[in-house]
Parts: sequence; C-alpha cells; structure tokens
Amino acid sequence: MERLIRAYFDAWLQKDGSRLGDLFEKDASYSECYGPEYFGLGQITEWFRDWNKRGKVLKWDIKQFIRQGDVCAVEWYFECVYDGERSGFDGVSIIRFSGNGKISDVKEFESKAEHIYPYGKP
Repeated sequence: MERLIRAYFDAWLQKDGSRLGDLFEKDASYSECYGPEYFGLGQITEWFRDWNKRGKVLKWDIKQFIRQGDVCAVEWYFECVYDGERSGFDGVSIIRFSGNGKISDVKEFESKAEHIYPYGKP
C-alpha cells in the first residue's frame, strides 16, 4: 500500500501520469479536499493532465501512514504553484485498496499549514 501511495505522489511531483493505470482501478473514485470528485480512471487521468497544464507540485511530503485492513490513511504536507500562485497545506488522504492491490477510492481532507495557539504553545 505504502509503495503505491508513494508512487502516486511521485507521479505528481514528476508530472508523469503514465503509471496511473497501474495504480488505480478502472472504476476508482477520487474526492479532492476542496470539493471536486472524479469517477473512473478516465476522469482521474484527465484531471491529472489538465491540472498539470496550469500547475506544478513542489512538495508532497508524507508524514505518516496508518493502515487498517484494505484502508490506509496518509498524513502529508502539499505545496504547489497553480496559475502562478504558490500555496501549501497539511492534509490527510483515506485510501481504500481493491483485492487486486490497486487504489479504488481516495478521500482527501485539508488543514491550514499555519497554526495559531490561542492558549500558548505546548
């Protein structure tokens, strides 16, 4: 599981979608942290191609994996330039794998990278 997730993140860093078919089931679903959803390998591939025309992933650093059965949660930091604007945020993906060992479902969640400490730092 971890190997496939690392390969997927690396595809974004390298702007290389040639292995998406090796990583995702044909009927996979993907829910981005800010709302868009993609259904099927065709839509996921199209989104990858279109996004990379306007953006570049600068960092997608994995902080930790948590695995339970056919599901793996991965905590990460993501940074990119998109339409000339640089941004970054912390996030978590909940990734389900099929019996074939491919990604069948991804749900992403975002958190601001800058944190405030209203009661002081620990």
